[in-house]
Amino acid sequence: MAKQAPKAAAAPEQGSLPLAPPPAPVSAPPPASTDARPARRATAESMAQKQREISVSEFFTKNRHLLGFDNPAKALLTTVKEAVDNALDACEEAGILPTLVVEIAEVSENRYRVAIEDNGPGIVKEQIPKIFAKLLYGSKFHRLKQSRGQQGIGISAAGLYAMLTTGKPLVITSKTGQGRVARRVVLRIDTRKNQPDVLEDTAVEWEKDHGTRVELELTGSYRGGRTGVDAYLEQTVVANPHLELLYLPPKSEARSYPRAANELPREAQEIKPHPAGVELGMLLHMLQDARGMTVKQALVDGFSRVSPALAEQVCVKAGVRGTIKAPDLTGEDAERLHKALGEVKVLAPSASCVVPIGEALIVEGLKRRFHGAMYFSTTRPPAVYRGNPFVVECGIAYGGDLPLDESAEVMRFANRVPLQYQPRACAISESVYEINWKNYELQQPRGGLPVAPMAIFVHLASVWVPFTSEAKEAVAHYPELLAEIKLALQECGRKLAASLRARDRAESEAKRRSIFERYIPELGASLSKITGDDREKIELAFHRTMTNFVKVIELPAPAAAAPPDDADPPAADASA
Repeated sequence: MAKQAPKAAAAPEQGSLPLAPPPAPVSAPPPASTDARPARRATAESMAQKQREISVSEFFTKNRHLLGFDNPAKALLTTVKEAVDNALDACEEAGILPTLVVEIAEVSENRYRVAIEDNGPGIVKEQIPKIFAKLLYGSKFHRLKQSRGQQGIGISAAGLYAMLTTGKPLVITSKTGQGRVARRVVLRIDTRKNQPDVLEDTAVEWEKDHGTRVELELTGSYRGGRTGVDAYLEQTVVANPHLELLYLPPKSEARSYPRAANELPREAQEIKPHPAGVELGMLLHMLQDARGMTVKQALVDGFSRVSPALAEQVCVKAGVRGTIKAPDLTGEDAERLHKALGEVKVLAPSASCVVPIGEALIVEGLKRRFHGAMYFSTTRPPAVYRGNPFVVECGIAYGGDLPLDESAEVMRFANRVPLQYQPRACAISESVYEINWKNYELQQPRGGLPVAPMAIFVHLASVWVPFTSEAKEAVAHYPELLAEIKLALQECGRKLAASLRARDRAESEAKRRSIFERYIPELGASLSKITGDDREKIELAFHRTMTNFVKVIELPAPAAAAPPDDADPPAADASA
């Protein structure tokens, strides 16, 4: 059926009112645009105008916790530690037996004035502002030799913290030699520019022949315990037997620590990186910097223990011509060269760049703190991580005045500096916990430290200590470090166990002997009555025969007490 067309609207009749026009159709709102965006709050141009370089001083002003200034107690400790480290480094580098004075005076509640004075070589006038009021400025960062300071941050960060918390500037007094003028410099840090702002520079009279005195006033908290300044200084004299220290604490009497050794540690020699464990990026950087050198020459010049013959062997193994220019080496060739360096046999690094304390002086150091104990120590041969040589040392003090029923005390050191915070984050602590101390005649709860009258000393000496942060509180967990620390602990543990077993045997035999000796007089008297023989002769015969049944073993004698203050300390261990 055909579809009908719609009817047309009827026309209005004549004389009637016109009809209202039909309503206009309501149009739907236009669909929202699919590319609509909220109004931009900034443009690329406006953001570009806000960009500026961040001063390292500004960065650490907002992130001072990274440097060890995250609470008042820790800030006081870090300030003392950084100043003491610098003083010891300066004295040793100049060949001067260090004599230090550490003063802490309470100015008001939670406010302290700290002063550290040394007998070092002093600092030339032009360098004082940069050393103490410019972060990342120093002489040790680029050198491969052992030193306490590494980054050029510590003492200037302490000055920055003091300035932020009290508004007081640093006061430095320094003298470089007898007959020369001492300078007193008062300065602040311009944090926006990371530059020193010298407020005063005057000549002063100072009775010392040479040395430096650093004074700061800061907000802090003085407390005892494992993480306090007192514990830090006690451990510092253990790891530095050649140090003479006078400590003037704020709440007790002065404490004097005389030297335990009259000789300085030998001077660490600067060396080149060792090829063992060197990373590809470092190798590429070294090759790019070796302008005018061939690949072979760059390997010999850039690494220690790489002879021309060994460099040629590496090039042949990598399939690289040793005569091509080092900066022209392609990425693939560099990768093969890096792989070949790890496959060839290279002599162990020279120990001249690392200065361990030495087994004899570790014992002398332990005697300064733990009296009447048995002492054991060991120094491992040099090893390498990431091309950096290092040496691990361990010492144990057992018995004496150490508590019987407490967990062993663990003392961690890196380049002779005590590490007091973040023990659980440290490779040294992990190694101590992972040792099965039951193998060495000691009681140990699961996952804990041995319960014994014992102190454990572990020292890592390296050209570059891999700390977990700029605060230098814990050692990173490199496999090479963990392996060497465990070997050192096990070696000391074996020495301790042998001594404990010998002591137990001696005590057992002494007990048996006492039983024999108790009954010999009664036997002598009885046999004399029966046989009529002389009683003394009978007893003498028993005493002579007793050695066939009882071994006479001497008990291990505890070490002698610490020498008096005026006694001459022993010489340094030549093997150190």
